[in-house]
Amino acid sequence: MIRVLSGVRHLHVSTMKQTVSELSIPVPWGAISGKVWGPDHGYPVLCLHGWADNCGTFNNLIPLLPKECRYVAVDLPGHGRSSHRPPGVLYSFPLYVMDVRRVIDALQWNKFSIIGHSMGGNIGMLFSSLYPEMVDSLVLLDCYGFVPADGNEHPGIMKRGFEEMLQFDKQGREKPKVYTYEKSVERLMTANPSLSEQSAQTLLERGLSQVEGGVVFSRDFRINLTNVVRITLEQSLIALSKIEASVLVVLAEDGFVKLYPKYEKFKSALLQAYLDRNNKVMMVPGNHHIHLTNAEAVAPHLSDFLQKNVLSQSADQTNQQTPKL
Repeated sequence: MIRVLSGVRHLHVSTMKQTVSELSIPVPWGAISGKVWGPDHGYPVLCLHGWADNCGTFNNLIPLLPKECRYVAVDLPGHGRSSHRPPGVLYSFPLYVMDVRRVIDALQWNKFSIIGHSMGGNIGMLFSSLYPEMVDSLVLLDCYGFVPADGNEHPGIMKRGFEEMLQFDKQGREKPKVYTYEKSVERLMTANPSLSEQSAQTLLERGLSQVEGGVVFSRDFRINLTNVVRITLEQSLIALSKIEASVLVVLAEDGFVKLYPKYEKFKSALLQAYLDRNNKVMMVPGNHHIHLTNAEAVAPHLSDFLQKNVLSQSADQTNQQTPKL
């Protein structure tokens, strides 16, 4: 069954465990795709995946979370089954925030929560800072919410990103390399050591396209180019101060901290800023993709957080509005 809502297409697919809908939201250059779990009128939760992943990263986690919620997980542009950006356009966090706003407008959500992994958490933080009135709660899965850079590094970063893009434009779109399915799994696991074989296969359900002779990765090569838009630690803390949502930061012991040691110098200041605002920061055993490889380890913490900060408050408001007989 296909249901149309403000240009949003839902294709309902029944499974043994849970009904999941495929989502397609028109955008000026194509469409943003995704998946939907939960009741039509459930509390809305937007799920944002990490760099080079897709919305399949939440396949194991969402079925373990509160059933009262309506979970929408999208493939960010250039990832999964979503359209690539037009030629000549770079990928950056601010543009992803605009994409989130397009999704929210299409879904007609006024108030919602965000669960973001890695890059998705950083996008969720920036959105929550710019639109604090729209976000009730925010979960950061193995990320700090921002990736600051020293101010004196910004010119070099920007120049490098521009030169990479100009070189890409000159070379044109190279024909993607064709793999066997087995080799594609091996390739993805080599690039992402935190993935198990099963979790790699889960991501590749949306991460591959069938072609003559085998499969190719569907993501846009441009997502690998340097992100030219960076902010300083001071700017990150100012943005954080604008957020009204309750925040839960879940860090993996063998995750982001070890994968990206260059951000260690910003860690203490960012995490302390969360704590100063009465948010929760916790560390759990596991790696960067723990929500996919071992969802049972993080699901109880997310469920408790959503129950306390969103669902119980929504129930209280409903009770207050219900006439007493």
